[in-house]
Amino acid sequence: MNILLVKPRPHKDSINLHSFMLCEPLELEYAAALLEGLGHRADIVDLVLDRNFSVALRGKDYQVVAFTAYQIHIGVVKEYARQVKDHNPAIVTLVGGVHAEVVPEDFDSPYLDVVLTGGMYALEGVMAGIERGADREQLRALGRAPKQLHFHFPHPDRRKTAKYRSHYNYIYHDRCATLKTSFSCPYDCSFCFCTRLGPYFQRELEDVLDELEEIQEENVFIVDDDFLFDPQRLRDFCRGLEERNIQKTFLAFGRADFITEHEDLVELLACHGFDAFFVGLESFRAGELEEYHKRTTVETNNKAVRILEKHGVQCYSGLIVGYDWKREDFDALIAYLNSFAHPMVNIQPITPIKGTPLYQAWKGRITEDESHYHLFDMAHAVLEPEHMSKRAFYYHILRAYWKTAASRKGRRYIRERYGLPVYRRVRRGAVCITWQYIKLIIRPN
Repeated sequence: MNILLVKPRPHKDSINLHSFMLCEPLELEYAAALLEGLGHRADIVDLVLDRNFSVALRGKDYQVVAFTAYQIHIGVVKEYARQVKDHNPAIVTLVGGVHAEVVPEDFDSPYLDVVLTGGMYALEGVMAGIERGADREQLRALGRAPKQLHFHFPHPDRRKTAKYRSHYNYIYHDRCATLKTSFSCPYDCSFCFCTRLGPYFQRELEDVLDELEEIQEENVFIVDDDFLFDPQRLRDFCRGLEERNIQKTFLAFGRADFITEHEDLVELLACHGFDAFFVGLESFRAGELEEYHKRTTVETNNKAVRILEKHGVQCYSGLIVGYDWKREDFDALIAYLNSFAHPMVNIQPITPIKGTPLYQAWKGRITEDESHYHLFDMAHAVLEPEHMSKRAFYYHILRAYWKTAASRKGRRYIRERYGLPVYRRVRRGAVCITWQYIKLIIRPN
């Protein structure tokens, strides 16, 4: 069968960071490898870069079209699926991805035949069902196959995204590939969707290193929800890099408490190409950290940033803005971030994502229409600020960016560390996002 795998473009009103973070569709590359191994012919279209879905759809006689999606994509995926059925009602439409696994009912649509709640395991079963002529209800049942706590699938077929690869980047790293070595997260932060994806488990390390040897890009973003978890595994990973003479520049996610407890490992990782860690500091206040179930402290966060700075590793920090904040809280945030040498930061209003404990606790306070999925992008205010208008709330978020990461000092640091081409790309993205926020300040609702 001919199968089209689709990475959707977000809704035009969604605030996205594609100028800073445009990753390859790793899940679709895994799916393509699996499908080709089963004897099918799979194509990938990245609609962030290829704008015309109808051209891609008419490129071949496709029997199956499958979408990947986060919450912000739900509306556009339903519209794409309608276009598929208008083109040819016989085409089987599938949707998968992390949101489909946790909140499958959000994808209820007459145009979507199957929601894959079991990931790759479900995809394999659904394809077998299509081949033997299973009806829609039978296929839907196959799509609900449970996930397994192991991962023994073919490596991603990155040839399928060859024409896009020069555009994939992550913040200050151009031409950046992605690699996944573990699944889910072993922690339970109340706001985080990653912890809802089932029990945490790891891939075989030798298989990870085998895949890493296949990657052509110099920069590799390890997209584990928490790469800094198992000290011995990290030592073995570094040993494997040495034994295979793999030389890459890495960036990954990690927790502040691990960094403070294992400074020796931070130094080891820095010596093996780790250039940056994205650390979810979340707050500079103890009460908020406790509310978010972070299981860390302000002192631990501060120490972690200093350790990374000491070893020449960039800290990309994530900070959450509360809806109960006043102007002085934003002033305190700016002062806190500027106490570090290079405050590279993602500042976002706390967003109750469906499927999380935070959503269950706060869903009665949500003021946006929940069918407007694109507004749950962790940039729009989906609750009403308590002490200021939404217009002022957006202004202070934007002000905090331009007083910290986007300040003159921050811009100079980016130019000096990462070079002019990266700086220009990031500047274009900053201008784009600034304009989106200005529009929200003018018309917040």
